[in-house]
Amino acid sequence: MTDERRLRVGVLGAGQIAQAAHFESCVKARNADLYAICDVAEDLLARMAVTHQPARTFTDYDAMLADPDLDAVIVATSDPFHVDASLRALAAGKHVLCEKPMAMTVEEAEQVAAAVADTDLVFHVGHMKRYDGGIEAARDFITEEMGALVALKAWYCDSTHRYVMTDAVQPTIVTSGGSRRPAGDPKADRQRYLMLAHGSHLVDTARFLFGPIDTVHARYSERAGIRCWFVDVAFANGALGHLDLTVAVRMDWHEGFQAYGENGSIVARTFNPWYFRSSEVDIFRERDATSCRPLAADGHFYRRQVEGFADAVLSGQPAPAATAEDGVASVRAMIAIARSVREGRPVALAEATGGL
Repeated sequence: MTDERRLRVGVLGAGQIAQAAHFESCVKARNADLYAICDVAEDLLARMAVTHQPARTFTDYDAMLADPDLDAVIVATSDPFHVDASLRALAAGKHVLCEKPMAMTVEEAEQVAAAVADTDLVFHVGHMKRYDGGIEAARDFITEEMGALVALKAWYCDSTHRYVMTDAVQPTIVTSGGSRRPAGDPKADRQRYLMLAHGSHLVDTARFLFGPIDTVHARYSERAGIRCWFVDVAFANGALGHLDLTVAVRMDWHEGFQAYGENGSIVARTFNPWYFRSSEVDIFRERDATSCRPLAADGHFYRRQVEGFADAVLSGQPAPAATAEDGVASVRAMIAIARSVREGRPVALAEATGGL
């Protein structure tokens, strides 16, 4: 990649995730530019244009997609709009970075993956934890040195104090009565919403570290206002896993994992994502009985995600990003977990269909 060539990115949606993450990431990226913002709410669009200075603004998505100078789209809309927005961008010949989850059902996810396979376009899913430098270091050790994988324990526990803490570090989010919203309230079914919003991160991190998941056996508890999923996992490589998704714990944000293998182990602590702080990852090597903790000083994983996306588009450089196939697998795993809870039995991902 040459310094002269930069990816011209248009962001669809000017809501919370765009304001808190994607606009700034495009502005700060070493190899991409915030070329355009698109939102139907004209007052919100005007505010964001003044703040972030895109080259162009649009209230019509198809008009943005028709712009020949636009290279790629970040789909930063509400979850129910991800599939349609992604398919339209792909049909227009634009590369896509779609917020997670990429779809609400297995069939929709497979439709997007099939559309990607029919093009030579780059499609990434916004599982930005893959760009956490500590987690990347853990994966490198697992891939290159750990040998036979034995077990993974991973947890993602949102905190009752989360919003007080994030309010101190996030920008003030601007809202508009003219914003497009999905029919009904996507957050009304809390069990479904929390699995899509938080479970998608937990599942993808487990897959990123230990590979494809074959089967899940899940239990669910709702007590004292706390929702908890304990999920036993069988990985395709024969390793065992246990996933803990709990919302919301009466403590600080609690996220991390432990990995055990033939040649060493890993203990990791992951922080509230809005602190932009890489995970603390302690890697133990059995061969010389030593531990190390990579600093991973650059903790802006949303910006690093945009840069990885741009590298993949501009030069074909490999990235740790979640592909369309990873997105399908993540949706399948969440649906299998929900089905296992309902039916009280192990569920193979291969039999997971429909939605949550």
